Amino acid sequence: MSVAPRHERMSAIGKTLAVIETLVEERQLSVVARMTGLPTSTVHRILQELVSIGWASETPDRRYALGARALGVLGRATGDSATARGARPFLEGLRDHTGHTVHFALRTDDQAVYVDKVDGRRSYQMRSRVGLPLPLHSSAIGKALLAELSEAEVLGIIGRTKLPRRTKHTITSTAILLSELRMIRSRGYSVDNEENEVHTRCIGVAVHDHRGIPIGGLSLSSLVFDLGPEQVQAFAPLVVAAGRDVSAALGAHAS
Repeated sequence: MSVAPRHERMSAIGKTLAVIETLVEERQLSVVARMTGLPTSTVHRILQELVSIGWASETPDRRYALGARALGVLGRATGDSATARGARPFLEGLRDHTGHTVHFALRTDDQAVYVDKVDGRRSYQMRSRVGLPLPLHSSAIGKALLAELSEAEVLGIIGRTKLPRRTKHTITSTAILLSELRMIRSRGYSVDNEENEVHTRCIGVAVHDHRGIPIGGLSLSSLVFDLGPEQVQAFAPLVVAAGRDVSAALGAHAS
C-alpha cells in the first residue's frame, strides 16, 4: 500500500504553521518550500495570505519574514520569559531612580519587539505596550543595537527596510544614520529625539547575552518636556549602568 507524501497528510493549519515556523530562520520561498516539504505554489499562496493579514512581510527582492502581528504575539508570549524576568529588577531600579518609563526589547530580524515595560511615575503613561514591534533606525533601542553591528550588517538592514519616515525628525539618510551610529558608539548610548513618535524622547543602550551578542536593548522614555537635554545628560549614565547590569544578568562578561 502506497503512503501519501507528508504534505498531503497535513491539514491546512498544519501547513500554515510549518511555514510560519520556517520563517523564523529562512527567507527565500524555495528554501521554505524545501524545508517544509510543501509544493512551492502552496507555500507561495500561504505566504501571500500571511502577508495580507500582517503575519508575514515581503521585501522587494521577494524574501519573506515574520510580520508585525506575528512579532507582536511573540513579544506578548515572551514577556514572562526568563530573559525578561532576569532584566526586570534592573528596569524597576532605573524607573525608581528617574521616575520615567523603562522598556526592554529583543531584536527579531530587522525589528525589535518590546518584551517588558515598567511604567513611570509621572501623571501620564507612555503609549507603548509589550508586544509592540519597533523599527531599528528610528528608536533609541534600535539605534543602540545598530551601533553594535558592522557597517555591512547595517547597510543590509537599510537595504531591506528603506528607512521609512515615522515623524519629521526621523533619520532617512543612510549617511546621516551611519554618522549617528558612530557617535552612539563613541558616547555609549543612543537618543531618540522624537524620531519614532512625536513629543517622545528616549535614551537607549544595547543588551548582550552570554556570547557577547547584542540581542536587545533597554530605554528610558518620557515626553520631551520632561526629558530635556540636561536630563538626558544626567540620566544617560544610569541607563548605561542598567544596560550593563541586564547584560551581566544574562551572562555577558564585563567589558
